[in-house]
Amino acid sequence: MKLIDWYIIRKYLGTFLVMVILFIPIGIMVDIAEKIDKFKENEVPISALINYYIDFTWYFSNLLFPIFLFLSVIWFTSKLANNSEVIAILGSGIPFTRFLRPFMISAFLIAITAFTMGMFVVPNSNKGFNEFLFKYIKKKNERNITYLFKQINPDEYIYVSSYNPIRKRANNFTLEKFVGQELNSKITAESLRWIEKDSIYRLTAYTKRTIVGDSQTFEKKQVKDTVLDFKIEDLSPVNYKAETLTMFDLNKFVELERRSGSLMINSHLLVRYKRYTLPLASFILTIIAVSMSSFKRRGGMGVNLAIGITLGFLFIFFDKVFGVLVTKSNFSPFLGAWLPLIFFGILATLLLNYAKR
Repeated sequence: MKLIDWYIIRKYLGTFLVMVILFIPIGIMVDIAEKIDKFKENEVPISALINYYIDFTWYFSNLLFPIFLFLSVIWFTSKLANNSEVIAILGSGIPFTRFLRPFMISAFLIAITAFTMGMFVVPNSNKGFNEFLFKYIKKKNERNITYLFKQINPDEYIYVSSYNPIRKRANNFTLEKFVGQELNSKITAESLRWIEKDSIYRLTAYTKRTIVGDSQTFEKKQVKDTVLDFKIEDLSPVNYKAETLTMFDLNKFVELERRSGSLMINSHLLVRYKRYTLPLASFILTIIAVSMSSFKRRGGMGVNLAIGITLGFLFIFFDKVFGVLVTKSNFSPFLGAWLPLIFFGILATLLLNYAKR
């Protein structure tokens, strides 16, 4: 690898890091200004605020990742072009595709980092970020649900008529267990409550019917403390559930949701596909940015930055539009995740061919 390659890689990664460091405090200040009244009204503890903004940093970085990358490449590539360094490199006989190689190596390093963070770090931050919003910012009853029917494992199904996530209490609870196609047991209760200090469920007006062959047995108790094979959070089908799961847990969760016929399966599938498409966007956005800013342009660096910001926000806009189509209709989650990359991939190919000429 030549000295110029190391120079470009160092500039690419260094500028990207600077962009992240510059924009994150701005995002935090805007968020504080927007929510400061809620913080005071709900007397949010300082420790909770610190944890929230640590999670916010990861959430914000992941959300605006395309913008940071675009601006980074356009900024330092435009500086190279304005200093006639690009002309000198290409004029020495180096083809444009060879000039592009260190950029793609840098994009690969960023893609690997984004993939690792997206699979293992960002999900935990998303969980803390969203839980904070529901605890301190959003309406207390926003996560209340009614008439939930859910498969919790291959053999068991639960039903509740209503669930309050603040009190961790459900009404008209039913748990059915099947062996093959036949009902094996059925538990019913007027209410179910999670007792956190003992890590048990407390069922009121408890009834259990067990079927063995042609005979049945009944068990009745006014109050029954027991352990059940699901988490109380599973009763609150929040739309960001998939975003809080790491790679292996997400795959298991999606398959379970698919078998249970969940109405939000498309949203969960979209999250899984985006875990792979977002890192790949590094390569496409890098090609577009380099192809746009490698040559001197009337208006200088400002024009390149304006175009870069516009294209970056267009990428996010298309990504969000297709995301809404997936969640609000029967649009394919696979296409919803990949179409923005396909459209911008075509744009990258056209710009690259133009830059070569």
